[in-house]
Amino acid sequence: MDATVSLPALDEEGYLVEPGEWNEAVAEQLALAEDVRLTDEHWDVIRFMREYYEEHQIAPDARYVIKHLSNRLGADARNALFKLFAYGYVKQAWKIAGMKRPRAWSTG
Repeated sequence: MDATVSLPALDEEGYLVEPGEWNEAVAEQLALAEDVRLTDEHWDVIRFMREYYEEHQIAPDARYVIKHLSNRLGADARNALFKLFAYGYVKQAWKIAGMKRPRAWSTG
């Protein structure tokens, strides 16, 4: 990965200010900041989140991601999501996928 990729503007908590400035190189940098090594499973979640965002102009709630994962993982989908993003879906998955920080949610 090119370490010279500059990040778009982030808010004080490290979320992108403008989700439209996200790309996969940005995701890699954000993941490094979260101490997450992205695997194919992480990318599956991140790409699903980006597709959902593009279609609905809102970040998907965890239940939509769990439903997406359950197509492949069945009943273990919920646990899998929280294993991939151990410090929380909103804190890590949202951030790495380039979503704005949700206004009324905790980062857990």
